[in-house]
Amino acid sequence: MNQRFFNLGHRATRAAIAGTAAILLLTGAAWRGVVAQSSSGVHAAPPVTSPITHAVAGGRDSYADVVKVVAPAVVTIRTQGKTRVSPTDFPGDQFQGDDFFRRFFGEQFGGRPNRPNMPRMPRSPRQRALGSGVLVSGDGYILTNFHVIDGADDVRVELTDGRTLAAKVVGSDKPSDLAVLKINGSDFHALALGNSDAVQVGDVVLAVGNPLGIGQTVTMGIISAKGRSTGVGDGGYEDFLQTDAPINHGNSGGALVNLKGELVGINSQILSTSDGNIGIGFAIPANMARHVMDELRQGGRVRRAQLGVTVQPVTSDMAESLGLKQVSGAIVSSVASGSAADRAGMAQGDVIVSFNGQPVQDTNSLRNHVAAAEPGSSATVAILRNGSEKTLTVKLGEADSSKAGARDADGTTDDKAALGVSVAPLTPELATRLGVAKNAHGLVIQDVNPDGRAAAAGLQSGDVIEQVNRQPVQSVDELRAAVKSGANKPVLLLINRQGNELFVTVR
Repeated sequence: MNQRFFNLGHRATRAAIAGTAAILLLTGAAWRGVVAQSSSGVHAAPPVTSPITHAVAGGRDSYADVVKVVAPAVVTIRTQGKTRVSPTDFPGDQFQGDDFFRRFFGEQFGGRPNRPNMPRMPRSPRQRALGSGVLVSGDGYILTNFHVIDGADDVRVELTDGRTLAAKVVGSDKPSDLAVLKINGSDFHALALGNSDAVQVGDVVLAVGNPLGIGQTVTMGIISAKGRSTGVGDGGYEDFLQTDAPINHGNSGGALVNLKGELVGINSQILSTSDGNIGIGFAIPANMARHVMDELRQGGRVRRAQLGVTVQPVTSDMAESLGLKQVSGAIVSSVASGSAADRAGMAQGDVIVSFNGQPVQDTNSLRNHVAAAEPGSSATVAILRNGSEKTLTVKLGEADSSKAGARDADGTTDDKAALGVSVAPLTPELATRLGVAKNAHGLVIQDVNPDGRAAAAGLQSGDVIEQVNRQPVQSVDELRAAVKSGANKPVLLLINRQGNELFVTVR
């Protein structure tokens, strides 16, 4: 069965059943008291002089004290907005006739009655969604996911004390899947933001949210992994904490907390074969959420720095070829002309091993390090060049947050070249691995945005783009220029897939 990533902004269900067992230990004397032999040969049981209890003296293994701190700060978010489904659906069919949601919710939550003779009617042009959020300040600021409020024109927040308040969207950031809301009032119960960098694999965490709309629910698990990237949605800036704490639809935007009651993550996605929890969930780390929230509160948008390079992961073969001691870092496959990296003297083939003193494990960690830096600030970048380490000082540029689509590894984008792919130049090593002739030229598709134009045209990771509109392309800049030149016409691509060439049009 195929595995898929799911955002959690709607609902699903899960029942948690805890069992307890008590064991009665009968001593030899107690056993003799139950069945005794009298001198007359008649069996008799002695009178019970005191009741038998099985309670354990002392405290209890419980997270109740943590939950008391956390629960009042986790809210339910209900949104309404213009529907994206067909007007031929039944009235109130909020989930496009999805049997999954009808199975869990019944007719009142979007199911349709089983009346085959009932005529189709124009539905109300509204759709409803449900998610969770976390109060992070006493004056009513709330963190949640972008996908929870995406497209909404009416946002309501339900507090645990029974109040329902209208919320204003202060700002949202699709690349990180975060949004900030504001409700009016004061003295709200808020959660402290913890240091997600200090979280370790194996730490116990609690997930709190409103799965399936059944009401606030607390589940427990551990941190299963750090630094995960799923590529769902925009997929631009991801550094997920992975957890096995059960989360389902409706948990989106809810809290992942440590046993101090500190917020360490915002629950966001699950990986599942069934659209329900199987123990693989993902939360946006609190440090990233803090940075995005501060930027949105101050300016209404997130400003991110830009290095101006395209990078690839360092493979084991690359490390051996380059004489590297570790299989880590990001190798520079191209440098944009006039970019911050170009001005600092960075070159193709350099391996970036640290950024501002922070180790670069892979391309994703480099992207996140650069994005968290202040545009216009100076950064120190340690590189390996010809076996020797060198430190460059780079004055960072600013990424254009209004552009989305094909992106470099550090988040650079171009709106007119929005094919929805990330690419890297074709090397002889990659050509051999992909079954392409060693003398072939072009750009290898590393990642395909599932919501982008390229995915709709059937492009796949590993495809080599050789031509765009009959023009050869060997760099990201050439790809962008070729796509732009097509104006509003479909883009004609010549693709090499495992040694076979074919034309593909992307509308």
